[in-house]
Amino acid sequence: MIKLTSDAARQIRIAAKQSNLEGLPLRLAGTKNADGSIHYGMGFDDNKEDDTTFTSENVDLVVSSASIDLLDGMTVDFVEIEPGKPQFIFINPKDSNYKPPQ
Repeated sequence: MIKLTSDAARQIRIAAKQSNLEGLPLRLAGTKNADGSIHYGMGFDDNKEDDTTFTSENVDLVVSSASIDLLDGMTVDFVEIEPGKPQFIFINPKDSNYKPPQ
């Protein structure tokens, strides 16, 4: 399962409305880099035959069979790490860059 925080879901709904893409699910993708970290991608897309679907915070998500093993168990958040620069972050225990909360 993949989870969205309420802040991430709110931003995704805003982006869908601004882009006139309401009703399309959000596709999440991941590929493993040579160092074990994961490169993430996301965008609105139609559901494909081999996709796994999730709903989190009333947002429909789709993940291809090629990415599901890397992304299952991940949480997506939308935070302001630097003042004035909010961004999506991917909290994924399967990523070599993951650091558990202390």
